[in-house]
Amino acid sequence: MLNLPSLIQIATNRDDLYVFRITAQVSTEDMTELAAYMNDVFDQPGKVDMMLIFDRYDGAETGASFSWESLKSRVRSVSNVDKYVVVGAPKHAASLIEAMGSVIPVEAETFDEEASAWRYLDAEAVSE
Repeated sequence: MLNLPSLIQIATNRDDLYVFRITAQVSTEDMTELAAYMNDVFDQPGKVDMMLIFDRYDGAETGASFSWESLKSRVRSVSNVDKYVVVGAPKHAASLIEAMGSVIPVEAETFDEEASAWRYLDAEAVSE
């Protein structure tokens, strides 16, 4: 389970679901570590679902998403992620996520309320 300064992973009742709560400005180091973690997940057989929960999100450091690990994980997510769910995304990001969902083979959905996203994924948070 990831526990970084700007995001924490949430344990769920599904082995194929990866949920992360973003709690601060995302640093380059945190983005790179998350990407490396997901690249390890993508090395395993089968597709996964992902949910990002924006909670007290304060943006990302300039260039945070341009590390090699980050770029690689984004490209790999197209063939390794089935459902990509975002909760509480900034308006400009929500529009982009929904638009990309119609272009790439990933079900991309945005939600304003966390409970609706959990229901959509037929999942719940659990204690580790």
